[in-house]
Amino acid sequence: MKRQLLNVIAAFGTPLLLAPCVHAQTFDRIESTEGNVWKTSKAGTRDKSTSTPDLTVGGDDEISTFRAWGITFNELDWDALCELTRREQDEILEKVFSPSGELRATRGRVSMGANDYARSWYSCDEVQGDLELRYFNIDRDKTSIIPFIRAAQKYNPDIRVWVSPWSPPSWMKINNDYPVLSNQYNTVSPKIDYLLYAGSEGKTDPDEMKLTGARDGVFPRQIAENDYFIQDPRYLQAYADMFCKFIDAYAAQGIPVDRVIYQNEAYSYTPYPGCAWTAEGTIRFNRDYLAPTLKKNHPDVELYMGTFNSNRRDHVEKVLSDDKLGSMIKGVGFQWEGREVLPHVRKAHPEWSYMCSESECGWGSFNWEAAEHTFELINHYLGNGCNEYTFWNFILKDNGESPWGWKQNALIRVDSKNRTFEYTPEYHAVRHYTNYIAPGSKVVAFKGQGDDRKPILVTRDSKGKHTVIAGNFNDVAVPVTVKIGKRYLEAELQPHSFNTFVER
Repeated sequence: MKRQLLNVIAAFGTPLLLAPCVHAQTFDRIESTEGNVWKTSKAGTRDKSTSTPDLTVGGDDEISTFRAWGITFNELDWDALCELTRREQDEILEKVFSPSGELRATRGRVSMGANDYARSWYSCDEVQGDLELRYFNIDRDKTSIIPFIRAAQKYNPDIRVWVSPWSPPSWMKINNDYPVLSNQYNTVSPKIDYLLYAGSEGKTDPDEMKLTGARDGVFPRQIAENDYFIQDPRYLQAYADMFCKFIDAYAAQGIPVDRVIYQNEAYSYTPYPGCAWTAEGTIRFNRDYLAPTLKKNHPDVELYMGTFNSNRRDHVEKVLSDDKLGSMIKGVGFQWEGREVLPHVRKAHPEWSYMCSESECGWGSFNWEAAEHTFELINHYLGNGCNEYTFWNFILKDNGESPWGWKQNALIRVDSKNRTFEYTPEYHAVRHYTNYIAPGSKVVAFKGQGDDRKPILVTRDSKGKHTVIAGNFNDVAVPVTVKIGKRYLEAELQPHSFNTFVER
């Protein structure tokens, strides 16, 4: 036996056969930096590390089970897409919606009536006093939104949508118009802006949009004291009935609606379509009208609360403290400043599902900094228990400006003069998540951006394989160490980079 062993060593020139067997984990690494995206390489793990792990993952750890990536269907997005050739449209739609594409969206968001990225104001019933909704229609949707969804269904027939309005029909509001506040982009009389604060001395920014997204204080600075929706029971019931008519009308077009949220951003007092609600009005409408009406006519449609875009925790918790309403809802949607309230609400109500109802849209920069912000947002929302994430405009043209003067970013940008398009930095930031976190994946650990500017998220798929997604937003390269079980994944993250490590 000894002679046989010596012969083996002599033949192979090394005594490796005598070493203990080690099962090392192997990862595919995908790295993106500005101007050099989707660079692939390999990474391995070690059984020891000389540094303290940035994150430790145990075998039983679980934050949430991920469900879906979502896309919003807006008129201006459809207009941008239609600037391109049919071949280019198909390329984009396949990448965004196909189960084997890059963004893999399986959910859609639709506004009931106009939002701020509609071509202009409209609602499903602008006939003054039509409480019976005899003139309800989705004619405007049939020109753009429905063709848009059908184009997406070509690549994913199983897309389901959820619905929220930006504004009720104008005649259902106390100011008899679609905005909340006056400015140069609408025709609301500034004389009735006082309605927002019931005649108090509270003042709003002359351009409300400048407030959106601020992280250095409370938002809004002052909470509305009046419901802009008329609190007459006839109006409240008619509005609840309108949601059901909308669901029926979309079903007739082959588009299933499985979730409803009563209002987009009740705390943005906007010059574009919007509606301010008090906590009392919010509870009253959802608890006494919308929830019972949905249960009667569409018991399979979920009612979520939101979309909460305020970091006024006391106000959000006041809305959610109504026990009867709490028993009627299935989940909560957060966006913008609401992200700051999410961890507290989820801790208090683990029985609900949570979603990012709208990724932030930026200011029309279309740059790498905006991409880093979106990368961090996904880290925050998924790390704090959201099992769905909805993107806002996924394709816009030129400077991304709305009819109400707001320039926004998008994942894809169209040059309408040359009729060309590009995948923006934000698209690549998003793909680092969407390409690898599939429905059913477990989000098992995360570290927020923090002072080290290094957000990290870890997921585990149905086969027990891990994916580590890490960003470095510093001007210098930094190390990252993630302990998974008893082994250590170590790597150097390039400055201002997005990184995904996929276990094989």
